[in-house]
Amino acid sequence: MACPGAPRVGGLVRFSQGAALTRMTNRATDVLIVGAGPTGLFLALLLAKVGVRPRIVDTTDAPGTTSRALAVQARTLEFYRQVGLADEVIRRGLRLGAVNLWRAGSRVAHIELAGPGARVSPFPFGVIFPQDEHERLLIEYLEREGVCVERRTKVESIEATPAGIVARERGPDGSTATCEARYLAGCDGARSTARSAIGAGFPGGTYDHMFYVADVVASGGPMTKELHVFLDQAGFLGLFPLAGAGRARLIGTVRDDAPNGGGKELTWDDVDRQPVDRIGLKVERVNWFSTYRVHHRVAERFRRGNIFLLGDAAHVHSPVGGQGMNTGLGDAMNLAWKLGAVLGGRANEDLLGTYEPERIAFARRLVATTDRVFQAASSESRFAKIVRTNVVPRLLPRLASTHLGQRLAFAAVSQTSIQYRTSAWSEGHAGRIHGGDRLPWVAPARAGDADNFTPLTSFDWQAHVYGAPPPGLGAACEERKVPIHVFPKSAATEAASLREDAVYLVRPDGYVGGVFVGSTAVAALERYLAGHDLRGR
Repeated sequence: MACPGAPRVGGLVRFSQGAALTRMTNRATDVLIVGAGPTGLFLALLLAKVGVRPRIVDTTDAPGTTSRALAVQARTLEFYRQVGLADEVIRRGLRLGAVNLWRAGSRVAHIELAGPGARVSPFPFGVIFPQDEHERLLIEYLEREGVCVERRTKVESIEATPAGIVARERGPDGSTATCEARYLAGCDGARSTARSAIGAGFPGGTYDHMFYVADVVASGGPMTKELHVFLDQAGFLGLFPLAGAGRARLIGTVRDDAPNGGGKELTWDDVDRQPVDRIGLKVERVNWFSTYRVHHRVAERFRRGNIFLLGDAAHVHSPVGGQGMNTGLGDAMNLAWKLGAVLGGRANEDLLGTYEPERIAFARRLVATTDRVFQAASSESRFAKIVRTNVVPRLLPRLASTHLGQRLAFAAVSQTSIQYRTSAWSEGHAGRIHGGDRLPWVAPARAGDADNFTPLTSFDWQAHVYGAPPPGLGAACEERKVPIHVFPKSAATEAASLREDAVYLVRPDGYVGGVFVGSTAVAALERYLAGHDLRGR
């Protein structure tokens, strides 16, 4: 469907007595999403998929036309597969199969991504897909669900009430309105109004260096449609390939002697060109250029009452590993099905209490990790220079040549290693698989066959059995409308540590909620379902 130019009204609209009919004074919705970047758009799409019609508002006139976020990781592609987006992202983007590390003009490491991830994910690679194009794709799919972004709408204040949330808005014509929402999702970036409303601090800091991002047309040795990272005395440079002939995105440092004041806008002429020249890269045209400073911050809390923080409103960090946008999209997946279950009366409301502990723990680990790596990559200290010019170029190729090193690197970058074992809704274990783990992927026996991720497209709770289902499982699941999926025991299921005598209760986001083993498996499953008042869709 096409969205009209004027803002759409989601839910109930009421007019105050005597007001002009063109002036909206009150709106109502179950979920108000503030911010229409990738996180907010994906959250809206997921909610629509589970039958919740949200309102999504944004201050901008239109989707962005430039961006720094590029990488779509394997775990995000798994989420996108559940809603029918993965194939389109791969088609429109550029599949990234390898990473190269350079030192002093010479390549010292070449790391293939497909090998270590081939048995871990149906997507053993990343995809380069710029955020601006990404947003347009999400909007396209969201509009198919009948939900449109309400543009030039600013949420000026947010107030918690016994019934939920009241947000005061200013529309594109300057008129004011209030929106009554049961829940509010703050996807409104680093200067979040939602974060201020819940009184959450945003501790962290800002790196000293100024960085640039440039969308260029270039030629030369490194233009191989692979990722290249250059670490040496000449400075930091990352080269990200883009779809299209000769296109690349460069991220590097601005020269120390570049003017940084007086209101002068920095240009390509102000960047540190030594790394570019040293690797033989010839920049023929600069299509877009911007400078920025890198922050590393995590909000003190991700929730208060019925207000939630997601994406950059909750966490910002360095671009190391291409994790930022993917982490926000993971926030959206984590929260969407929980809101849908609670609003649909299919789970206890305490399910919403798992959002913050599950996501904040990962955000804190991620920011700490990317901070250490980024400091080593960009610091001008003597020790940091020694590490990146002598230690890393010698150590990384050795690690990259080992199967263990490759798997650890893929798990970290792909986000397939994220787990929620300590969550209040995670229970049981069988072997190395615990409640809270991502469901291990089992490749199909033949190309074209369904795999054990195929049922996740239902976006619903489900029971998985890898062997013969235990007696009574069918009746227990039927009572709670939880579908059962039975897969044959095989060498592949054993390699994935999926046991024949276990029942795996899988959450809508593909994580294992509970693992129930042996003769008591069905009784334990029934207790879990009843204790959380959990029902399928």
